[in-house]
Amino acid sequence: MENNNKKTHPHKFVLWVGIGSILMMFAGLTSAYIVKRNQANWQTFNLPVAFWYSTAIVLASSFTIMLALRSFKERAMSKYRALMVATMLLGAMFVILQIVGFQQLWQKGITLQGNVSYSFLYVIVGLHALHVVGGVIALVVMSSMAFSRKKRNYSIVPVELMSTYWHFVDILWIYLLIFLIMIK
Repeated sequence: MENNNKKTHPHKFVLWVGIGSILMMFAGLTSAYIVKRNQANWQTFNLPVAFWYSTAIVLASSFTIMLALRSFKERAMSKYRALMVATMLLGAMFVILQIVGFQQLWQKGITLQGNVSYSFLYVIVGLHALHVVGGVIALVVMSSMAFSRKKRNYSIVPVELMSTYWHFVDILWIYLLIFLIMIK
C-alpha cells in the first residue's frame, strides 16, 4: 500500500499562519476605515503619484521572484542570483517610492495630525511598507547566501517561502491601492 500523505513543511505552515494573521489585521483596518469614513469630519484625498509608480515596481518584483524560483528549480544558479538581487532592488525601490509618496502627502498638508482619515492612510500604507521592508531584509539574507561560497544549500523550501510571502505582499498592496481609491 502506497503512502500518498504529502505533509506540509512546518515552515510553510508557519508562513500561512502568519499570512492569515496579516490578512486579519488588514481586514480589521480596512473595515474600521469603512466605518469611520461616515464621520462628519472625514476628508477625502487623492493618493500621490509615487504610489502608482511603486505599484508598477511591485508588479515587476513579483515577476522577477517568480523567475527566480523557476531558475532555482532548474538549477540555473547564476540566473537565480541575478533575479533575487533584482527582486531585492525592486523591493527597496518600492519602499523608497512609498517614502516619496508620504513626503508628497505631507507637502499637501495630509499629515497624521490632520484628520482621522489621513491617520488611517498612514497606518494602513505604513504597515504594509513595514511588511515589505521585512521581505527586503529576507531577500538580502537569501541573496547573500546565494552568493556565499561557504554553504551550498539547494533546498527549495526557503525560495518557495520567500516567493509566497513576496507575492502575498504584492497582492496585498494591489488590494490596498484599489481599496483606497474606491472607498473614499
